[in-house]
Amino acid sequence: VKINDRLTISSHPAPDVLPTLADRGFGAIINVQPDGEVAGQESAAAERAVAREAGLDYAFIPVTADTITSADVEAFQAALAKAEQPVFAYCRSGTRALMLHALGEVA
Repeated sequence: VKINDRLTISSHPAPDVLPTLADRGFGAIINVQPDGEVAGQESAAAERAVAREAGLDYAFIPVTADTITSADVEAFQAALAKAEQPVFAYCRSGTRALMLHALGEVA
């Protein structure tokens, strides 16, 4: 879902999607899904390597809906502000990424 010209939020993408994001105009990825949340999920370290090889910045801010803190919101906002091109943010369903964004906008 395109939130605005700077941010798109998605469910966790398939492994073959990450390397294509730079070609689609994105400059950074924000992953808010903790490692191991879903069976067979790629680790953040593996995704970071793919992102970097594709020329994308990568931020890992693992949260659960019950444990989001103001520091998590601030880290999300900082990663978004640092990006010079549009950002692709995701978690399992996209909900937590949207929550972090919305909380940051309210703050």
